Amino acid sequence: MKKVLKGVAVALLSAAPAYAADIYQPPAAPPYVEQPVAVVQTSGWYLRGDVGYAWNDLRGAHFFQGSNGNLVDFDRADLDDSYVLGGGVGYQINNYLRTDVTLDYLGEADFSGSTSGSCGVAGNCVSTDIATMSAWSLLANAYVDLGTYGSFTPYLGAGIGGTRVKWGRLRNTSCDVTDPTNCDPTVEHDGKAKWRFTYALMAGTAVDLTCNLKADVGYRFRHINGGDMFGFNAGSGPGFDKDIYIHEARAGLRYSFGSPCEAAYVPPVEPIVYK
Repeated sequence: MKKVLKGVAVALLSAAPAYAADIYQPPAAPPYVEQPVAVVQTSGWYLRGDVGYAWNDLRGAHFFQGSNGNLVDFDRADLDDSYVLGGGVGYQINNYLRTDVTLDYLGEADFSGSTSGSCGVAGNCVSTDIATMSAWSLLANAYVDLGTYGSFTPYLGAGIGGTRVKWGRLRNTSCDVTDPTNCDPTVEHDGKAKWRFTYALMAGTAVDLTCNLKADVGYRFRHINGGDMFGFNAGSGPGFDKDIYIHEARAGLRYSFGSPCEAAYVPPVEPIVYK
């Protein structure tokens, strides 16, 4: 019996070093419970600034030729492209709806046109008409955000308001069709400025740069009602432009106030300890 007990004791002692060399296993951690993500505030005020390129489409122009009873269309009425600068203040109502008020400046665009008819030097003349046009638009807008996909939030929008269209002085030179060097003296007509009804349609995508700052890239269409263009002079005028369509490619920034930058809590991974 003593020999048996002695053998068991020797076996236990000889096995002890092997256990000491094993990896130390820390006590089992309690099961991980996922922490809730802090909800970022989705409503609040924001400021915006935008720049853009404008493709201007003048739908035509007409004027009184010779008398107030003879309203004639321009044979050609073209308005060059220009640029847009704008800004505004808005309010994010919820994750899907926001509104803002914007003020935009349409940079000066060159107008060129021509008319035909009799003039002082001949019975068959063609005119060359040049002027400039610029505009300020004040619009109230509403947008529907179509959901957020990663950092991208596409949207659709519409706006309504007014545009103050300002035409510069129009210079008109009429020349004989058969002899372009035989021309009447150049006549200048005072340009007109007036507020007009305007509506707009928008589509684009906002891109999260930070939790407070978004880039905004999109397209806007503006329809400006027609109105006064230039005044009467030397037996001709006044003149009126027809509707103006403006197609804009725009890019800008929107800064929101009061949105906290918080993320979900991620617990540290406990390292394996060797002994």
